[in-house]
Amino acid sequence: MRFPITIDTPVGFAAELPARADVVVIGGGIIGVMTAYYLAERGAKVVLCEKGRIAGEQSSRNWGWIRQQGRDPAELPIVMESLRIWQDLARGLGDPLGYRETGVMYLANEEGDMAGFQAWLDMVAGSGVDSRLISGAEVAQMIPSARADWKGGLWTASDARAEPFVAVPLLARLAAEKGVTIRENCAVRCLDIAAGQVAGVVTEAGRIACDQVVVAAGAWSRLFLRAHGVRIPQLSVLASVAATEPLPEVFAGAAADSYFAFRRRVDGGYTLAPGDHHDFWIGPDAFREFFTYLPLIGRTFSNTGFRPMAPRGFPDAWSTPRWLDGDLESPFERLRILDPKPNRRAIGRLRDRFAGAFPGIGRPKIAAAWAGMIETMPDIVPVIDRAPLGGLIIATGLSGHGFGIGPGMGRVIADLTLGRDPGHDLTRFRLSRFSDGTKLVPGPSL
Repeated sequence: MRFPITIDTPVGFAAELPARADVVVIGGGIIGVMTAYYLAERGAKVVLCEKGRIAGEQSSRNWGWIRQQGRDPAELPIVMESLRIWQDLARGLGDPLGYRETGVMYLANEEGDMAGFQAWLDMVAGSGVDSRLISGAEVAQMIPSARADWKGGLWTASDARAEPFVAVPLLARLAAEKGVTIRENCAVRCLDIAAGQVAGVVTEAGRIACDQVVVAAGAWSRLFLRAHGVRIPQLSVLASVAATEPLPEVFAGAAADSYFAFRRRVDGGYTLAPGDHHDFWIGPDAFREFFTYLPLIGRTFSNTGFRPMAPRGFPDAWSTPRWLDGDLESPFERLRILDPKPNRRAIGRLRDRFAGAFPGIGRPKIAAAWAGMIETMPDIVPVIDRAPLGGLIIATGLSGHGFGIGPGMGRVIADLTLGRDPGHDLTRFRLSRFSDGTKLVPGPSL
């Protein structure tokens, strides 16, 4: 199995760009791919431009969880729809998608964790999700080889997993079969704006006329939007991940406690990730948004490793230009894929924690380790909304939730773009919450 998609991954989509489209989607992660898919299904002529590779950034670097459990109440109905779409996709694509309904379990290291799980259950009561509390004895029955003193857990049997490295490119193939023009190695340098309205995009391969543009550019969205006068308080954190070599099965699904997370993969290994650490580079945007993020900083400060300077070319690096010109090479071309180095100390702790929980296996051998940049918002929910600029739709800030919710969110964004009823209340995701005096309330930290 290939682990995350990088610049060395061969180009798989090189369609000729048309002179005109109805909608241009910027970004080839799962949100952009599924938005394009549903736009085409509804009859729109769609071009998807990806500056690097389809799923080259966070969409191939995530944990591979498809979970309803622990979601913000505003996201939950969309992820429940998304789960149904994943099921349909699995029936059509079969085993290569790696989809398995093996459940998700949150594990309590302390009795207080159980109170947090119950608080979330109370928050989503009546939603229809099948999550429930389980005792420490039930955890021991479900994960019998573990020697961790877990006090209990939160269990959602209908939650699932899939293999992000292969799933998103497969979904892009489906979108192409629907008629979406997909072009990798094709950065959108800037918007073409006429009379305060989107008139097209300027790519490194030429101009495409269009009436609407969806910005689903992940960690790059803020940089792109700011250059066009649209401010979103999005920042990015580095998350490290490791893949073990094949191991005996300790649990078929995905699970996490306060310190580490693990998920069974179809190749017999486990994907591991820290549950108590991420890294953050301090750049110009971080200074600008310090006060916006105060509600979140108190919850995450002790779990954050602060670094003074992002690598050259990263969206919030000190030297990255904040302006765009259609005639000049853009920052998106200079760094086609964000491919940060993982935190090796965090990976070492992961091995120790896995061995502590499963002493019969011991420290697992690591087949690969990588990191991704997770775009996040101060309240840990995305912006899904029309921008003040006519014809511009923003779809970013999924805060690490994008893979599982991607199919359902793509359907929602497509209908929003086409002026149809999205079928869900998107009030919590509106752009104006950052400027209309709304008190930002971070979503669940489960």
